[in-house]
Amino acid sequence: MHRTLIVARMKEHDAQAVADIFAESDAGELPAMLGGTGRTLFHFQGLYFHLVEAERDIGGNISAARNHPLYREVNDKLGEFISPYDPNWREPKDAMATPFYQWRA
Repeated sequence: MHRTLIVARMKEHDAQAVADIFAESDAGELPAMLGGTGRTLFHFQGLYFHLVEAERDIGGNISAARNHPLYREVNDKLGEFISPYDPNWREPKDAMATPFYQWRA
C-alpha cells in the first residue's frame, strides 16, 4: 500500500463542496486511471489534507494526467475552494507531503 498526502488551504465551510466534487469524480474513470484505490479528505484550521491510497506511488500518474480532460475538470472545480499551501506551487508534487516515519503492526 502506498499513500500520498497532499496539503493545501481550504476554508472549513467549503468541505462539503469539495467532498461532492470528489464523490462525483470517484464514481468515474479518473481514480482507476491514476491508480488510486482510496481517498480520505481532512480539514484542520484552514488546512486541507488529501490522503490518496494506491498499490504503488501515483505521483508520476498525477503529473502525467495534468492535461487530461477528467483531471482538468476536477482541478478546475476544486480551484474555487482549494488554494496552494506553498505560494511557489508549480505542479502537484509541490503539494505532496514527504513521509519521514511509518509504523505497521
